[in-house]
Amino acid sequence: MKRSHIHLPRCLTRKWLIPVLFTSTISLIFLLITTLPHHNPNPNPNPSIPISDSNSNPRTGPPELPRFAYYLSGGAGDGPRLKRLLQAAYHPRNFYLLHLDLEASDAERLELARYARAEAGVLRKLRNVMVVGKANLVTYKGPTAIACTLHAVAILLRKGRWDWFVNLSASDYPLVPQDDLLHIFSYLPRDLNFLEHTSNIGWKEFQRGRPIIVDPGLYHSKKSGVFGAKERRSLPASFTLFMGSEWVVLSRSFLEFSIWGWDNLPRTLLMYYTNFMSPQEGYFHTVICNHKDYQNTTVNHDLHYIRWDDPPKQQPMNLTLGHFDDMIQSGAPFARNFAKDDPVLDKIDEEILRRSDGQFTLGGWCVGNSARDNDPCVVHGSPNAVRPSVSSRRLEKLILKLLDSENFRTKQCN
Repeated sequence: MKRSHIHLPRCLTRKWLIPVLFTSTISLIFLLITTLPHHNPNPNPNPSIPISDSNSNPRTGPPELPRFAYYLSGGAGDGPRLKRLLQAAYHPRNFYLLHLDLEASDAERLELARYARAEAGVLRKLRNVMVVGKANLVTYKGPTAIACTLHAVAILLRKGRWDWFVNLSASDYPLVPQDDLLHIFSYLPRDLNFLEHTSNIGWKEFQRGRPIIVDPGLYHSKKSGVFGAKERRSLPASFTLFMGSEWVVLSRSFLEFSIWGWDNLPRTLLMYYTNFMSPQEGYFHTVICNHKDYQNTTVNHDLHYIRWDDPPKQQPMNLTLGHFDDMIQSGAPFARNFAKDDPVLDKIDEEILRRSDGQFTLGGWCVGNSARDNDPCVVHGSPNAVRPSVSSRRLEKLILKLLDSENFRTKQCN
């Protein structure tokens, strides 16, 4: 993969949006049906993965830069963390939707919206950052999490053209500049889907698949834990359950299918996962691996660096300065969990992202004078110019490993 400056038509500006709260499974399904105009943009997608094609014509120029649609989510007290995450992962080509759940105060949500809408000059001009004004309730281990993700996808599908959707929480942080991510992904087929998945669910069959749970967050505005029914169900016979990491990088074509559902699979699984423990660890995985048009588009990796205790606990361990070298050498573009304002975040900013406190990650679009301006990104040029850093080589190495014939096909939806 060669590094180059790539120029495309000027990025479109985006308007402010405040989506509405849904309160039940039925209204969620109705929302997903009615959010987009009623036509089928791709009734028979039949995607293919031209990883290696010796008969194809050689490229006559640099590939088109992609666009990413980011969904950044957090809870009460996470406003400053989401702001920092946005600054670290920002690029004018992309779209960003920020959501602080219902437990966050209105003042905290308003402060985040004010930053995205009024106070940051670049964001005010480009208008590619949105903040959910009427927040949704998110219950830990409940289906409200996947409901909010689907809601975010539906909103982002209406905002403009993009190629991949990325979900991050306030505990996540990028390990590469966006210029590197855009550069490397420009060489990939746009229908690839990155999600860790397996049908060998082990203990999760009895703690996830068979219990029937109810999430009060679907029906009430006050958060409480999920509760289980006495009855247990058998595993489904009409589809195979797949589970894995809830952190994904999914293609637009697959997500259009998930929202449109031009056959019944996405809606059937949406209803099934309404009473499923931690459905965000299985919904997209089960949809994609049970549909013939998409099961061969998967890359079995969530593009995150994550460390687990032994034996694993409910959440990954917090990453610290002691993990810095290992996480950077992994080539992963994202990592989690990070504690709020941990010193390792400052080290990532300084050595990898070249980002000062309160500023955006530097990229080819930042054309201010670094010796004269406090923030070089205050003056911005073309969003289509990228300057990949040395981090792009580590990311390239990871992607090539994942797409190697020994890893790619053999680990798809097994």
